[in-house]
Amino acid sequence: QVQLVETGGGLVQAGGSLRLSCEASGKIFAVNDMSWYRQAPGKQRELVAAITILTTTNYADSVKGRFTISRDNAKNTVYLQMNRLKPEDTAVYYCNADVTTIVDGNPPFTTDYWGQGTQVTVSS
Repeated sequence: QVQLVETGGGLVQAGGSLRLSCEASGKIFAVNDMSWYRQAPGKQRELVAAITILTTTNYADSVKGRFTISRDNAKNTVYLQMNRLKPEDTAVYYCNADVTTIVDGNPPFTTDYWGQGTQVTVSS
């Protein structure tokens, strides 16, 4: 009932920039916290950045000062601006959103959803 679609991944040289987008669609009543995770080969998925509905942000230490998370509530979209990219930023990036839905008169239901992932590759 809710889909998250990510766009913006690709191949970039070290020092370059990319902007990821993630749009939530479906029977949405409210989109609450939104976040970006990443998973590199052989490693666990890790939180990169998060933003609350009131736009409070949180970043992993490894990306502070280089990445910026933002959101457009009217579009149910979260963005990740990635600057000064490093080869160690190479990973599949996943969008996560905590979404409240109301379906067929049932009480509001809140759960989190994941996007399909988008590959970011940074060459040295």
